[in-house]
Order: sequence, then C-alpha cells, then structure tokens
Amino acid sequence: VLNRICPDGFMHQLQSIRVVKKLEKNGKGLNLTKEVRDGILNHSTSGHPSTLEGKIVRLCDKIAYVNSDIDDAIRGKIICEEDLPEACVRVLGRNLRERLNTLIHDIVIHSMEKDDIMMSDETYEALQELRKFMFANVYVNSDAKREEGKAERMLSQLFSYYSNHIEEMPEEYTRMIWEKGESISTVVCDYIAGMTDRFAVSTYQTLMIPSTWQIY
Repeated sequence: VLNRICPDGFMHQLQSIRVVKKLEKNGKGLNLTKEVRDGILNHSTSGHPSTLEGKIVRLCDKIAYVNSDIDDAIRGKIICEEDLPEACVRVLGRNLRERLNTLIHDIVIHSMEKDDIMMSDETYEALQELRKFMFANVYVNSDAKREEGKAERMLSQLFSYYSNHIEEMPEEYTRMIWEKGESISTVVCDYIAGMTDRFAVSTYQTLMIPSTWQIY
C-alpha cells in the first residue's frame, strides 16, 4: 500500500536499512556492520545474502511469516487446521509446534558441516506448498484480503493528512524536514511505516471519525 501512495515508492527491506542507518537513535543511526546490513537488505525471498548468518535470517523470515500467518488465520477462523494440505502435514506436522520443530531440525541437519544453509528438497517443497495454500486461501481469496481496500484508503488519508499537517508528527520526524532537508513525503512515509496496525487504526479514528457526544 505504501508503495502505491508514496511518491518515492516503498520497499520494506530498503526502509529497514533507512531505519537502522538514519532513523534510530534520534537520527544518528546504529553502528551496524556491513554484514548485518546485508542480512537486513536481503532477508526477503528474492534476496541473496552474502553471509551464512544472512541466509539463516532469510530462511527464518520465510518460516516465521508463513507459520505466523497460518496461526493468525486459524485463530481468525479464516481457515482451520484440517484445511491444511495433507501432503504438507505429513512432512511438516499438523500444528505450529510440530511444523517449527521439523523445519528447524531439517535446516540444522542439512546445513551441518557445509558452507551453506540448506533444507532438504522434501521439506522445502512442503514449505513452498504451504505458501501457495496461504496465497490461494488467505492472502488473495479471504475476508482478510477484502479488508485491504479499507486499509489502503486509511493509509492514503493518513498520508494526505500528515503531508498537510507535518507539525502534528513527533518532533524527531519534523526535525528531519527542517534540519536535514528530507522531503515531506519521505518523512511522512517514515512515520506511517513505523506505526503498528492498532496505532494506525486508532490514529485514523481520532483524526477522521467524529466523536459521539457523551450524555450523562
């Protein structure tokens, strides 16, 4: 959504680098090594980390978000455990604990004494099938997906509001405009990108939704 509404575009891995280099410690950034920054930049599926540690992070990111999203979708009653592909369940396990245990042990066993971080073909293919299942049943064709339009309108209106009321952002953000010459759109994007879902919704309600009168 931010990539569509921000004039300069938005990629979460590039934003993560911006956070650690420019935004943390009141604009001073963190003194991270080149290797750590490389791991952050290349942690997504399409990345190619240059270190073993970065490769571990890349795999862990995929494992974490797939399993976390499955857990959220089950608790949100979008799917149930019985909906998971049986072929994946046979390889990885039925519940969250079993899946994580299988995936972690598989990585350890197949990476031991090698100069690479690897998974067995069977386990990797099962993980990929779970991703496909989630795209088909949760990310694309579900109630959660249908909420995306609302989220986009909310973020678009927050972006427009703060672009025209920059003084209402926290001081550490306005300083970047006045003292460091950062563009308003970039700083507003920084502020919105740092919001949690709950805070964004709460802020939107405060700014955009009329309050009802309290009658006692």
